[in-house]
Amino acid sequence: MVSFIKAQAFAVVFFTLLQGQELMSFQLTSPSFKEYERIPTKYTCEGEDISPALTWQSAPEGTKSFALIVDDPDAPGWTRIHWVVYNIPPTVFFCKEGEAPEGSVQGANDKGDEKYRGPCPPPKAEKHRYFFKLYALKEMLDLPKGATKQQVEAAIGPFILEKTQMIGTYSRQ
Repeated sequence: MVSFIKAQAFAVVFFTLLQGQELMSFQLTSPSFKEYERIPTKYTCEGEDISPALTWQSAPEGTKSFALIVDDPDAPGWTRIHWVVYNIPPTVFFCKEGEAPEGSVQGANDKGDEKYRGPCPPPKAEKHRYFFKLYALKEMLDLPKGATKQQVEAAIGPFILEKTQMIGTYSRQ
């Protein structure tokens, strides 16, 4: 009986401590801009056209690699691919401004370059959304350097443990 009472007391204390606290989940953020806010010009075709700094946390257990895809579904006619990065080691939880994550492989953007290409919507176009999608994977990908978004998406399908994303916006001045 005493053990049961102790267990109940522990449960009450434990859940009281958790009350009002959000459990951590896989999350992608940037010190360069906030979710749904305007991406600074520095990271676009009108600026330095370098990648923003990104950080992620609380990857699911069993993560063996990450993949990052940045695209613009508001581009006229098709979804524009701005950055494809894969085989990011599971010990890496950030990328510095202007750099791919350490130890990663860069795929091809829609211009065929193996690098970040910043937002560059047509002049006077409506505001575009830029999706920074990060996947936690249970395997490294068997893909060559320069793989396309379509190749990466096909390869990650059976290996996705969890996905997180953040969205930034941009329109030309």
